[in-house]
Amino acid sequence: MSGLDLDAVQLDRYSRHIIMEDVGPGGQRALLDADVLVVGAGGLGAPAIQYLAAAGVGTLHVVDDDVVERSNLQRQIIHGEDDVGRPKVESAREFVADLNPDVDVHTHETRLTKENADAVIGGRDVVVDCADNFPTRYLVNDYCTLNEIPYSHGAIYRFEGQVTTFPGHAESPCYRCLFPEAPPEGVAPDCATAGVLGVLPGTIGCIQATEAMKLAMDVGEVLEGRLLYYDAMDLSFQEVTLAKNPECPVCGDDPEIDSVADVTYADACAVRS
Repeated sequence: MSGLDLDAVQLDRYSRHIIMEDVGPGGQRALLDADVLVVGAGGLGAPAIQYLAAAGVGTLHVVDDDVVERSNLQRQIIHGEDDVGRPKVESAREFVADLNPDVDVHTHETRLTKENADAVIGGRDVVVDCADNFPTRYLVNDYCTLNEIPYSHGAIYRFEGQVTTFPGHAESPCYRCLFPEAPPEGVAPDCATAGVLGVLPGTIGCIQATEAMKLAMDVGEVLEGRLLYYDAMDLSFQEVTLAKNPECPVCGDDPEIDSVADVTYADACAVRS
């Protein structure tokens, strides 16, 4: 069928995608058919949700247990003054509904845990890790690695950000290859403690959304085996090569972890139970 079953409104809405040789109607159809989970609807999650929805990702899952605070509004661009005190997932749902009716939003107003990981992460095509704490990052990594679900990881700190993508196959390194365990408590403070430049999560979250779209469309090269560092202070990018760790407890030669149920995701780090 002409336009791969895109209707007239969709052909108009996504016309700037459709005219691109590397996207076209097939790529747009892939986006509309994609099922993407965004972990966190805060600083990184907000721009990721906004651009994934605008691009026509057909099914968006958003998991977050937090409510909107006024201090969030300096950077969390999908929430507004009237949303203060509301669950972030509800504010996100309304934002997306107003932006693009093609997108079906599933909200999970809960903290991601190993007990609900199957329900929240299972079956997704791509995961965008916008978590602001190490236990959740390790849980996302472990579940996605063990279940071969590709995901993009992002993190921010003051003027600095980092992004990498783990495409979910056995040859790729995982987050534990990069960080076998979390740093001691207090070494890597969160935004509430250290602060963050308001526009920084926009840059990093948009890169994560870009990676998720490429994975959904199966185009281009993602940041597999590469960690991209961004310094907003001097506007520089640096790339660090990531190697697979043969001693990694999740994806190494003799892995210790074969289920997230085997791990204690503590407040400061993720450790073997």
